[in-house]
Amino acid sequence: MWFAFFSSLLPAIRLYLLGFKVLLSQLLNQPLRLPVMPRQDGRVAIVTGGGRGIGYEVVRHLARLGAHVIIGGRDEQEGIAAIQRICEEDKEAKVEFRKLDLASLHSVRQFAQSFKERDLPLNILVNGAGVMLVPEGRTEDGFEQHFGVNYLGHFLLTWLLLDTLKDSGRCGYVSTVVNVSSSAHCIGEIKLNDLNCCQHYSAHAAYCNSKLAQLLFSSHLHQEMQRGRTPVRSCAVDPGMVDTALYCHLWTPLRMAQSLIARLLFRTPVEGAATVLSAALSPALDGDCRGGYWANGHREVTTPPSLDPQLQLSLWEISIQLLGLQ
Repeated sequence: MWFAFFSSLLPAIRLYLLGFKVLLSQLLNQPLRLPVMPRQDGRVAIVTGGGRGIGYEVVRHLARLGAHVIIGGRDEQEGIAAIQRICEEDKEAKVEFRKLDLASLHSVRQFAQSFKERDLPLNILVNGAGVMLVPEGRTEDGFEQHFGVNYLGHFLLTWLLLDTLKDSGRCGYVSTVVNVSSSAHCIGEIKLNDLNCCQHYSAHAAYCNSKLAQLLFSSHLHQEMQRGRTPVRSCAVDPGMVDTALYCHLWTPLRMAQSLIARLLFRTPVEGAATVLSAALSPALDGDCRGGYWANGHREVTTPPSLDPQLQLSLWEISIQLLGLQ
């Protein structure tokens, strides 16, 4: 019993210490200010979790640049409200909502199929939806929630839309996949024989592990596209500590403290979205088609496990098996 207690306590301590370090770094560095971005007329983007927070600001900015943006999310009312706010600012905005529940592989397949039936291009895919510190539970398909929503659902979505991304990249700018990760990946661990965190479950560890999985996927996908000389780039992004609803599952006393600190010290969703946008629009801005890990508006060196080619390949192959994509 004591071992299980400390097994869940240690990841929490490590995550909160990391959060303090990241917050201190943010206070010492000015948030990224986006340069003037090129127009995106005629281009199509999908943003998961685009109904609120960072995702909403990404959608809003892309729409202002003339892109046709599709919000993929679970909450239809939230998505429609987001569209209304964007269209009130810009009556010419091309924004729409489509139902997407990343906790359901059936929903992900339906979303991808309905999009492909429209014969639209796909130039930018932002995998931005996510959960954090949710209580232990399983998705509709039996996967641990952080692993299933943050990582596996996005893996499947990207896989199903990859042909469209490739075709669109051949018609102009390279297509881009942006995986919104977190600095929490650096204390994550991938146990290939326990991806569902069945042994000594910790929501803190599960969250960090899912963010590391996103980086491994993003890096391997980019390398696969490079080897095939395919016009698709993949990158992972850390938006920093941002004042959003992501922290709603914190223990109540911590949630109250976080809410106060966030208003004073966290980045705003607009500031958090800046790094996502800079990574997504880099090829159109300066022709930079490299992948990598982005933080504060530029590439940063990340932890050795996320660069391990064997771990990347093993997770990739296991994910394909779990999703029945062979």
